[in-house]
Parts: sequence; C-alpha cells; structure tokens
Amino acid sequence: SEICQRISLSHHGPRLDFATTIHWDERHTMLKVAFPVDVLSPVATHEIQWGNVQRPTHRNTSWDWARFETCAHKWVDVSEGDYGVALLNDSKYGHDALDNMISLTLLKSAMGPDENADQGRHEFVYALLPHTGNFSVKTVVREGYALNSPIAALPISGSTGRKTTTSLCTVSNPNVVIEAVKKSEQDDGVVIRLYEAGRTRGPVEVRFGTSVKRAVECNLLEEEIADAEFGGNLISFNIKPFEIKTFKVTLEPG
Repeated sequence: SEICQRISLSHHGPRLDFATTIHWDERHTMLKVAFPVDVLSPVATHEIQWGNVQRPTHRNTSWDWARFETCAHKWVDVSEGDYGVALLNDSKYGHDALDNMISLTLLKSAMGPDENADQGRHEFVYALLPHTGNFSVKTVVREGYALNSPIAALPISGSTGRKTTTSLCTVSNPNVVIEAVKKSEQDDGVVIRLYEAGRTRGPVEVRFGTSVKRAVECNLLEEEIADAEFGGNLISFNIKPFEIKTFKVTLEPG
C-alpha cells in the first residue's frame, strides 16, 4: 500500500490540512490517525445532524468500555476553559477521543459484506484546528463547513456593473447556521433552512440581497405553518437550542 500526504497551513488561519491519497491493498487492517493534544477535558463534543452531542473522554462505566469508537459528521472537539483543538474531516466519520488523544479512522479494510471493501485508491482531507476559547460555532462549526464546502473561484469576463460582494442571504446570530437554500417544490419561492448550533436561544434576523415580498414558516415537508415576520429585506424570528427553522420567501426582482 502507498500513502501520500500534502500537509499545509492556511494563510489566514490556524487550520492544518492533511490532503491524503492512498492506494490500499491491505486486508483485516485498520488505518487510523491520532493526535495527542495538551487539553484537559472530561468530554469531547461530536457534531451530529442539526447539532452536537458530548461524550466522555474517559472509561468509567461498562458502556464506556464497550464503545470502540463513535460517529461524528464534520468534526470532533476537545476544549478546556480558554483553549481547544478540533479534528475536522471531509468524508470519514469514525472517531474516538480518550484522555488527551483524538483519533480518526481512515480505512477499515474489512472483508464483509464486501470482501474488497476499501481496496484501491482513496482521496480525502482531514484537518487539525487549534483555537482560543471554548468550543464555539464561529471557530469549529464554520471551519468544518469551510473544509467540506470550499469556496469555488470562477473566471468572469468584463464588468458586471454589480457590487464587488453580495450574498443571497446572511444571518445575524453567529450560532445560527444556514444549512440549505433551495427552490420551493410548490412555487417560485425560495426555501431556506437554518438551525441553532451552539445550544443557545435568542432573536435572529435573516437579511436577503433584495426585498422580501412574502415570508412563511414551513415544516420540513415545505408545508406552510404560519406567516413569518418580515419587513424590507429582513425576516425576524426567535430560535431555541438546536432548533430547526424552515422558511419560504418570495423575493422582489433585483
């Protein structure tokens, strides 16, 4: 088997990326990466869908001893009062955090149900992210999204006559994440889905690039629940910890 890595440090931040290419020929062999970190924390925070969950970094009960590894989506974080470290990934989900060691399973090469599982070429990226302060959405969650959905640069010809920077929508609360923006299944409205990622509550404003003509709150099936509060290019609402909110808006041409 062959492993090739390109390790790079971001120019404008502390994230250390490990771009990895593997040609894997092993069987019954697990490949993991582990980082010993100088952080004192009794729990590790794991990202799950629409939020996160904390799991112990020690083995105490029989359930702890039986837990070989745990799943997480884009990151796992261990933090003490004023410092922490997160392990980010773009496609690997088996983690374990024991004492001061954070590990990520890269390949398992099991032989069942597929006897050729994990054989061949693999390309993926994982990253180590040290940060000041305790775990926060601004530092960890947003870097996880940045690793999984990097900015794409495209060439344009001539001048567009528009502002140098613009956005379809932005959110005022730093703990609220815009998870999805899509066209409505029923009409020409725009559906926006958000969730609270920091286990906090409070008011939220979503600002659009043009004026809002109509706004309604929907469920996950895009069925209308109630009219949403809006004015100008803003919609306003309150959110609870880990709550999911879905809105359908009709925008003025612009």
